[in-house]
Amino acid sequence: MRLRLTVAYDGTRFSGWQSQPDGNTIQDYLEKAFAALCSGRVPVHGSGRTDAGVHASGQCAHADVTDGRFDPPAWMHALNAHLPAEIRVMQARQARENFHARFQARGKVYRYTIWNGPVIPPLENHRAWHVHQQLDFEILKSVCSLFIGTHDFAAFSAKRSKEPESTERTIRALRVVRSGQKMTLTFEGDGFLYKMVRMLAGAAVRCAMGRISAEELAERLQVGFPRMSHVAPACGLCLLRVVY
Repeated sequence: MRLRLTVAYDGTRFSGWQSQPDGNTIQDYLEKAFAALCSGRVPVHGSGRTDAGVHASGQCAHADVTDGRFDPPAWMHALNAHLPAEIRVMQARQARENFHARFQARGKVYRYTIWNGPVIPPLENHRAWHVHQQLDFEILKSVCSLFIGTHDFAAFSAKRSKEPESTERTIRALRVVRSGQKMTLTFEGDGFLYKMVRMLAGAAVRCAMGRISAEELAERLQVGFPRMSHVAPACGLCLLRVVY
């Protein structure tokens, strides 16, 4: 049976999604939970990577199980019994045999949270980027509107050992909301480059601080370089859901 899992996690103390030699990733802990319940390794395939310190409320993954003891809801409870409290399978259901969490994903929704005030409440710590300097919210909204649509986001992605074939991506929607001192940027797109959302958030905040101009950001979207040097902290980013 192919299980489709919806996974939530507080990424603060983990080394990201993808398996690492230190064994301290979300994928590693899920595979350890399966190993405690099954004979042999059960590979877990995620919709994509999240970096160290990044959170998720709706990561999607799949795994194939041959043990017929459990139905999908029972798998959810059994896995959670073997996972750290910061990682939870929120839903488990049977998927089609050809379902693939990564290759069939049509888009993702990320939210970046900023706390713009002199003091960040303890319950927002590790959930938001604490920006002390007053931000111009109207500039923040205006700049974010530049990112909507199909662009070459090369200037807003970090280098990898293996660069993608194309750095063109489409942001379908970007909602900017303020509630008191909390500001959220919610990105919906067909896919995102390495650290792209954090670099876009960092660029928008720097613009709202008056450190760079909207014209400079627009130019970098057109020409694809130079790369932005500022990456917003991982703690403010959360993968809300994967679109299929």
